[in-house]
Amino acid sequence: MRIIAGSARGRRLKAPPGLDTRPMMDRAKEAVFSGLGDRVVGAVVLDLYAGSGALGLEALSRGAAAATFVEWGREARSALADNLRAVGLGGDVVAAKVEEYLARSGPPADLVFVDPPYALPLPAVEQVLGLLLGRLAPGAVVVVHRRSGSGVPLPPAGLVVEWQRTYGDAEITRLVKEER
Repeated sequence: MRIIAGSARGRRLKAPPGLDTRPMMDRAKEAVFSGLGDRVVGAVVLDLYAGSGALGLEALSRGAAAATFVEWGREARSALADNLRAVGLGGDVVAAKVEEYLARSGPPADLVFVDPPYALPLPAVEQVLGLLLGRLAPGAVVVVHRRSGSGVPLPPAGLVVEWQRTYGDAEITRLVKEER
């Protein structure tokens, strides 16, 4: 696992041990970031269920202004902290369950990665999207990574599915917050 573009291109990342984490494949990650283009530059990023932090670190490498990594698992947070130190692009790590973190107030995010364990049921992912809605800037992009065939999350009013693609056993859904 590595950062594929930007100022930290080629840096190897440590994967947390265990079966609950599975990093996004490079092919899928490249497609996600190619589709985002310049929207990453200057963005405030939330990496939910961060694991190794690969998605948030990729965003920082490509010019995001700031990233917050939310991870509850102790071993994953340890790998994440090692990766942040190794890459040296900054970022804040929050040790909290995603639902608890989203219940707090915080700055609006421009780009959010929702990359839960595959075992998290679809209704729980939909609940997270509902909680997330109040934390999004107008026009914000939300990228959801799930197991292929597990279903496209039904977004709450105010979030629109822009596209959905499958890469191997991964399904990527990109949603956008409607501007009002």
